[in-house]
Amino acid sequence: MTAAVLAVDQGTSGTKALVICPERGVIGAGFAPVRPRHLPGGRVEADPGELYGSVLDAGRQALAAAGEPVAAMGLANQGETVLAWDPATGRPLTDALVWQDRRAEPLCAGLAPHDEELRQLTGLPVDPYFAAPKMAWIRRHLTTEGVVTTSDAWLVHRLTGAFATDAATAGRTQLLDLERVTWSPRALDLYGLSDERLPDVVDAAHVVGTTRAFGPEIPLTGLVVDQQAALLAQHLTGPGGAKCTYGTGAFLLAHTGGTPRRGDSGLVACVAWRLGGRTGYCLDGQVYTAASAVRWLTDLGVIQGAADLDRVGGAVPDAGGVTFVPALSGLAAPWWRGDVRGALTGLGLDSGPGHLVRALCEGLAAQVVELADAAAADLGSPLTHLRVDGGLTRSALLMQTQADLLQRPVEVSALPDATALGAGVLARLGAEPGLTLAEALPEWRPSAVYEPRITAEEAQERLGVFRDAVAAVLERGARP
Repeated sequence: MTAAVLAVDQGTSGTKALVICPERGVIGAGFAPVRPRHLPGGRVEADPGELYGSVLDAGRQALAAAGEPVAAMGLANQGETVLAWDPATGRPLTDALVWQDRRAEPLCAGLAPHDEELRQLTGLPVDPYFAAPKMAWIRRHLTTEGVVTTSDAWLVHRLTGAFATDAATAGRTQLLDLERVTWSPRALDLYGLSDERLPDVVDAAHVVGTTRAFGPEIPLTGLVVDQQAALLAQHLTGPGGAKCTYGTGAFLLAHTGGTPRRGDSGLVACVAWRLGGRTGYCLDGQVYTAASAVRWLTDLGVIQGAADLDRVGGAVPDAGGVTFVPALSGLAAPWWRGDVRGALTGLGLDSGPGHLVRALCEGLAAQVVELADAAAADLGSPLTHLRVDGGLTRSALLMQTQADLLQRPVEVSALPDATALGAGVLARLGAEPGLTLAEALPEWRPSAVYEPRITAEEAQERLGVFRDAVAAVLERGARP
């Protein structure tokens, strides 16, 4: 198949769409913003209509820019964002609870005695980050009508009428049996969701249905959760390296092969993708605030936006003794302490915007190092390299800081839209079953490679300062 495909990445702060031709690469692109609402009590909501509208807007922009028909469509989604909706009409019954939403913390506290059982069964710890606690919260506090699912199932239904989710997205709910890749009756029972009608769990490359939402009829043949799409696009289809996507949060994934690897490092084991009925697995670690922390600095007036990181941070040689733990939405893996708050320490009268920017870059990079070290511990060998994508990879300061603290090369994807590219690969595979994964993957090359410029001793010293700051944050969060 030489025809182009439409790849749509429905993300937290916007939807990106690409029209991708196997021979010519990206021939059309579109973007539509999404504006989640950050409310008191750790609540983060989005208007479902805005999510769907952004898919249509971005897709139509990309198709118009390409000016030619496409053979298929792939859709990547946010993963843990959920809503209730009417399956007869497709009408939303609630707002979408975004993956960052923490309102289900009391519900999770009640399930703490079952944490280890659920971790072994589903690969995931009990935490409001995942979909099941939000689904259960909706059922207890908002509505018992309709169905309650991750946002992808609703989008798929609106586009095609089908009721489906892919195995990787299902794995983000804490309702999927990780070994059998089917819905778990035990997990459903623990969350009080046994009577729910759940979507069919399908392969990532699969003819789900067809849509006329963009005009001509287009088969929907690729479904995947966002971070796994980026893992695929980065050519990380087996153990060895890892990828990190710097978006609203930062997400490190390392492929573990055909079996889940449950370690004690604090990372989660989850489905990478299921293709042709065969499941691949990965380790997954999260930093809740990356670009969202940059936006926080922007809202304070310290910088004018992410493009300012290098200019402002480059005006000073170092962080000037300032340490930033950017836990503005809590700490995710490997700590799993969503209750803690961020910390900015070491401030003096001589501290300026550049020091704050450098401290933020170090705080983000140090958290990614913690994830990489945890992945290496679970895999039993150090990661050989880190491939990165996402908007913040445009910051040379952040990427150099990452290489310095990681003490490994950091390879920046030549195309920042890795999630959409991964969705495009799956769309091609689903539309042309005879195609192999190797044939469907576009050539991978880095736009830049950052090598460490400091010694391992200096890296450990800087990481030690950050770890002490995290320990203090955790201690404060533990106090009654």
